[in-house]
Amino acid sequence: MNDSLALNPLDCLTFAAYLISLSVIGWWAARRQAHTSSGYFLASRSLPWYVVGSSFIAANISSEHFIGMVGAAVIYGICVATPEWSSVIAFTFLIWIFIPFLMSANVFTAPEFLERRFSSTLRLFFAVVTVIVNIFGFLAPVLYGGGLALDRVMGLGNLWANATVGTPLHEVAHGGLYAAIVIIALAAGFWAVLGGLRSVAWMDVLTIVISLGGGLLVTWYGLSALAGPDGSVWDGFMIMIERNQANAGLWHEAMEHVRPAILPGADGYNRLSVIQPLTHETTPWSHWVLSFFYIGLWYTVINQFMIQRVLAARSLYDARMGIVSAGFLKLLLPFVVVVPGLIFFAMHPEVLLGGNLSSIRPEVDRTYINMIRDLVPVGLKGILLAALFGAIQSTVSAVINSTSTVVTLDIYKRFFKPDLSEDTSVTLGRWASIVTLVVSIVSAFYISAMKASLFVYIQELYTFFAPPFSAIFLLGTLWRRVSGKAATITVFVGFALGILVKVAVTTGHAPAWLGPYANQGILNWSCCMILGVVLSLLTAPPRPEQITDDLTLNWQRLNLGGGLGTKWYTGVTFWWALSFLGMVGFVVIFGVIL
Repeated sequence: MNDSLALNPLDCLTFAAYLISLSVIGWWAARRQAHTSSGYFLASRSLPWYVVGSSFIAANISSEHFIGMVGAAVIYGICVATPEWSSVIAFTFLIWIFIPFLMSANVFTAPEFLERRFSSTLRLFFAVVTVIVNIFGFLAPVLYGGGLALDRVMGLGNLWANATVGTPLHEVAHGGLYAAIVIIALAAGFWAVLGGLRSVAWMDVLTIVISLGGGLLVTWYGLSALAGPDGSVWDGFMIMIERNQANAGLWHEAMEHVRPAILPGADGYNRLSVIQPLTHETTPWSHWVLSFFYIGLWYTVINQFMIQRVLAARSLYDARMGIVSAGFLKLLLPFVVVVPGLIFFAMHPEVLLGGNLSSIRPEVDRTYINMIRDLVPVGLKGILLAALFGAIQSTVSAVINSTSTVVTLDIYKRFFKPDLSEDTSVTLGRWASIVTLVVSIVSAFYISAMKASLFVYIQELYTFFAPPFSAIFLLGTLWRRVSGKAATITVFVGFALGILVKVAVTTGHAPAWLGPYANQGILNWSCCMILGVVLSLLTAPPRPEQITDDLTLNWQRLNLGGGLGTKWYTGVTFWWALSFLGMVGFVVIFGVIL
């Protein structure tokens, strides 16, 4: 059956206009950048706050959101918004504590910061892990999700079938998906290879406008469809709320069907609460309490493809205000990538009755594309296609650029050729980008054969890699007694513990509360914190140059000011407070009231 989108010439023209505009911006930014390692990898540290914030979120939004998160919301409900809204907590720590360190240290990469604070061994290990996570935890899943969407949108499987008459159906399906993955990779990676971070960051400004604006169209038309021809969008919203309460009818039956897998042993399930029991499969209440410490610190502060935008800011104010603006975008994001899943459940609860979670997940991952196909009028689908492609393109570009930065500066230049010239650094960075893209394409092919939810796959990888690094970074910046030897041992033991916990859970030898991967991450982080403290007290203290004020917090001369703005209405403090209150408001609405 041909279930691809019916794109008319106006849709194609809209999408083409977006691609042309993106290319013009990329070309303009590439021409203005200096042909140096600072220019290619850090945009010559020239990004204003609105570019920092836009690029920070655009790099974060990907097919994980439009494909994986929307699909997860169909199954789990509003709690899928927890990682987005709780990001404001992580941003708070980043704004008030960690940005001053990173900016004053004047480093190119997070691994470079770790070497200055701890050791060259930890820098190398973190750099290698960063490359692995970038390929398998970020880039490959994004390419897979993007390929899945493009295949669905353009009907590439049908085109492949027409070109390969007599080929088995499963090979036809894979052929269309594989072709879509390659197309997405080449189209999205071009400017990251050619223009470096400056091109990527400035293109992200257009991308974030299109991605959020276009994404809200799906929410609008979905609520309108729920309300019917005589109802308003507000009526549709109230219908969505009522049906997601799942108190009766097919909605109740659907939730009872999947509840045992989502929340083992529970009598019921509240789809409209962001505060879930400790045994919840994806987002137990412990995530709100400790998410920043075991995963958020790694993702927002020392994850190279995110923090690279902050390091490229033109001033401390631009870095801080950029993250403040990113916080407001995070508050808006669930209305783009979570609410559509609630709308789809309100329309089609029967989708959860199609089998167990493993068999349901591939179908619900198609939710966003199905909603565009069924609800969005012809002529606007090109904008939605641009929004989806923009989200994918920005993340692919960001990950490619950050990976090439780490490979070039943290591995090759640091450990193999310290006298690497500026021109050679840029050339090597481009080749590293190309190799990264090729390896990620192959990895995306592998992911396409899996039956796991894209959202769950990515989140589970994060909670495995993040806790050891989050623990030693937090300890090392807040406590000067932490030594490089203690930090290095702690990280290695943390990874070993993570593997043991995974084995225990998989073989059924772990308690029920340890089943959710979020709780596994919390356990690992807690053990690493304790081990880091004990080993620091047992080993020699760090050298004086490892605990300067630009690498650790000076509690005797506590100074978190600077770069806060000159007027209250343009100040970091005022706008950060508003974003934090906004997060609290959403938690009250979707955790207490509903």
